[in-house]
Amino acid sequence: MSKVTDILKTAQKPFASFELVPPLKGSDVSRLYDSIDPLMQFQPPFINVTCHRDEVEYVPNSDGTYTKMTLAKRPSTIAIVAAIMRRYPQLEIVPHVICGGASRSKVESELLDLHFLGIQNIVALRGDAIPGQRFFIPEADGFSHSSELVSMISRLNKGQYLDPTVKKGLPTDFCVGVAAYPEKHYEAANLNTDIMHLKQKVEAGADYIVTQMFFDNEQYFRFVDQLRQVGITVPVIPGLKPISSQRQIDLLPRSFHIDIPQPLVSRLSQAKTANDAYQIGIEWAIEQSRDLLAHGAPAIHYYTMAKTDNVCQIVKAVF
Repeated sequence: MSKVTDILKTAQKPFASFELVPPLKGSDVSRLYDSIDPLMQFQPPFINVTCHRDEVEYVPNSDGTYTKMTLAKRPSTIAIVAAIMRRYPQLEIVPHVICGGASRSKVESELLDLHFLGIQNIVALRGDAIPGQRFFIPEADGFSHSSELVSMISRLNKGQYLDPTVKKGLPTDFCVGVAAYPEKHYEAANLNTDIMHLKQKVEAGADYIVTQMFFDNEQYFRFVDQLRQVGITVPVIPGLKPISSQRQIDLLPRSFHIDIPQPLVSRLSQAKTANDAYQIGIEWAIEQSRDLLAHGAPAIHYYTMAKTDNVCQIVKAVF
C-alpha cells in the first residue's frame, strides 16, 4: 500500500488519477466495476471515491400529509471501498470522508473502519449543504470546518482517540488530501481569505491538495504561486472535468461557482449537435492537460462522474 505523497515523490513522470461517484443504492455492484474497468488500462496509482451524506425527503402519505425521512441514496463508503478492494487489490483507493451529516464520534468510527481495511489515504472534506439549506449546518457535536476533521485525523495518527476509555489506541497512518478552489470557495469573502483557510488545513496536517475543476489554466498557475507565497509547500494536483454538453455552460457555474472562459463558451455555442459539444469538451481538456504538464503539474486528477468514455479519450491523447 502506498501513500499519495509517496506516489508523487517516486513517480518517474506525471500520471492521471481519477475520481468516481458511487452508484445509487439498489444498483448492482457491476455498475461500480463498469465505471472502473475502462480506467485500469492506464494503470492509475490511485482512484478517489466520493462520499455522499444522507438526504432528507418528504414522502407523501395517503391522507395528504407528508412524512420526513432521512435516506441514504448510495452504498456506504466502507461497502464501496471493500467492493473495489476485492476486485482490484493492486489499486490504491482514496475515499472521501466528510463532516456533513455526522457527529465527531461517527466520523472517527468511519476513519477507524477504513484503517481496519488497510486504507492509508483520505480526502478530508466539509461537504455541501443539503438541499433546502442555504449554507452548511453541522450536526450536533459535528465539525463545522474540514480543518477540524484534518486535526482529528492527525490526532488519530498519534493514537489519540475521542473515546476516553481507549488509553493506548493503535495509531492510524493516514495521508490526508484536502480540496482547494483556484477561483475561491463560494462562501469565502475573497480569495486571500480562502487561501488562509486552506493554510489552516495544511497546518492541521494536510499532506497534499487537489483543486476543484477549472477551465482556465492561468487560474491554477496563479493560485499555486499565491499558495507558495504564503508558505504552503505541499503538492497541488490540478483537478479537471471535461464539459460534455452545451447545457453545462450554465449548469457548471451555478453548481460549482466557477468561470468558463469565453473561448470555450464560443466553441460550444457553435456546436451543431450534442456530439459536437461532447468532442469540444474533450479537445479543450486535452489542451488543458498538455499545458498543465508542460508547466510542471505533478499529475492530473480527472473527475469522471462515473462516465469514463470522454476521460479515457483525453488520457490516451495526453499520457
